[in-house]
Amino acid sequence: MILIIDFGSQYNQLIARRVREHQVYCQIEPPEIGIGKIRALRPEGIILSGGPASIYEAHSPRVDKEIFDLGVPVMGICYGLQFMIDALGGEVVRSEKREYGFAELIVGKAGAILAGVEKRTRCWMSHGDRIGRLPAGFRITASTENTEVAAAEDANRRLYGLQFHPEVVHTAEGKKMLANFLFGVCGCQKSWTMKSFVREATEEIRARVGDKRVVLGLSGGVDSSVVAVLIHRAIGRQLTCVFVDNGLLRLDEGDKVRALFAKHFQMNFRFVRARKAFLAGLKGVTDPERKRKIIGRIFIEVFDREARKIKGADFLAQGTLYPDLIESRSAFGGPSAVIKSHHNVGGLPKKMKLRLIEPLKHLFKDEVRLLGKELDLSDDLIWRQPFPGPGLAVRIIGEVTEKRLAILRMADAVLQEEIRAGNYYRKLWQSFAVLLPLKSVGIMGDQRTYEHIIAIRAVTSEDAMTADWARLPHELLARIGSRIINEVRGVNRVVYDISSKPPSTIEWE
Repeated sequence: MILIIDFGSQYNQLIARRVREHQVYCQIEPPEIGIGKIRALRPEGIILSGGPASIYEAHSPRVDKEIFDLGVPVMGICYGLQFMIDALGGEVVRSEKREYGFAELIVGKAGAILAGVEKRTRCWMSHGDRIGRLPAGFRITASTENTEVAAAEDANRRLYGLQFHPEVVHTAEGKKMLANFLFGVCGCQKSWTMKSFVREATEEIRARVGDKRVVLGLSGGVDSSVVAVLIHRAIGRQLTCVFVDNGLLRLDEGDKVRALFAKHFQMNFRFVRARKAFLAGLKGVTDPERKRKIIGRIFIEVFDREARKIKGADFLAQGTLYPDLIESRSAFGGPSAVIKSHHNVGGLPKKMKLRLIEPLKHLFKDEVRLLGKELDLSDDLIWRQPFPGPGLAVRIIGEVTEKRLAILRMADAVLQEEIRAGNYYRKLWQSFAVLLPLKSVGIMGDQRTYEHIIAIRAVTSEDAMTADWARLPHELLARIGSRIINEVRGVNRVVYDISSKPPSTIEWE
């Protein structure tokens, strides 16, 4: 495995993705990790991520510099390089010219990381500091017009540094550089596969659960469904799935989930109707963060009551993924800002007295889909687009009411039908309708109307960390708009969202 030290870079999760694309397992840990734990992990190599800090600042993040004495190859990226240089006696100074964006990398005597890389190639820079003096034993392996030390190495100690970001697609030969580190330097094997993950995860679940029971809040989405099938494979009828109908679901969603898991997979399945409790709690609430917290609180209350009825239930399973952790807070105590709270992140109320099982918490969405394939789930389920835990409540801007839910539910059903008919469902990360808190004037049947506005959101993405608005054909958009206005009573205008993430989020709330 490869250990990645998270210095707070916006790209640190991308480093993990790139390593795993080479079928090598990696794990991200904070710089506070102790040297003892690092030794216990026995990594084949260590990658020091980038980060927004400057190494000469008083509270810049640092990992124990004993990592350089472990005999394990280390590669520093951007801030990671600067930490390495500073820790080993070199000097980092503020650049006269900052370097952000594309740059031409000029490779000198290539060394291990740049072996086989073109002498002149494109790379992606993002730094305001530079290496002023290299420590003894290091040499420069590449430069750019503005940065003399764009890459450096101490081959004897197997220490390497890149001032640019090899993990982003903008660095033309970044994958080759990472492969050089993983296989040429660290001697890793391509052993990280979903087949191996299933074997290890089921063994771990069995060992941890023993003869106890596990309860899972099943939503029917990809993540919770994969967790359900994985745990069911490991412990069978010791798993009970609880589906809470919060009244915030899409059209016929609850019936479909029950048919699949209770009948097809023959799991222990409990269907709980709690629509009235959720709508009562949301009455008069318009703030999106309050909505999420209210829904989360009521879900815990309803779920806790149901879990108490299951004798021997000692564990709660959740479908937490890496992106869930990142967006809720820094996954490991780093500097990432809270964007929105997630219903499945942050632990459990003490009163629940359940221990947490999160078998997917180090996986990205595309890996979860590969896992679902390995578990023989249907393509329809594996490629189901993400649906937020708080449901349609965060797609209704403003107060959530029965009437507004009905309007949005029907508009979304029309949208999904047309997206599938146009063969775009699998091409999109997400596509959904949003009910705006506005009304607009229209004309229907020669009469003036003053009715609701529906916004359509469709994006492409690999893992939801970034997303771009989908360039859907005008003919498809025309059909969607026409059908919603004609078939959904109370709507007289449809608009299309053309914003990307960042700066916008995928969901509106």
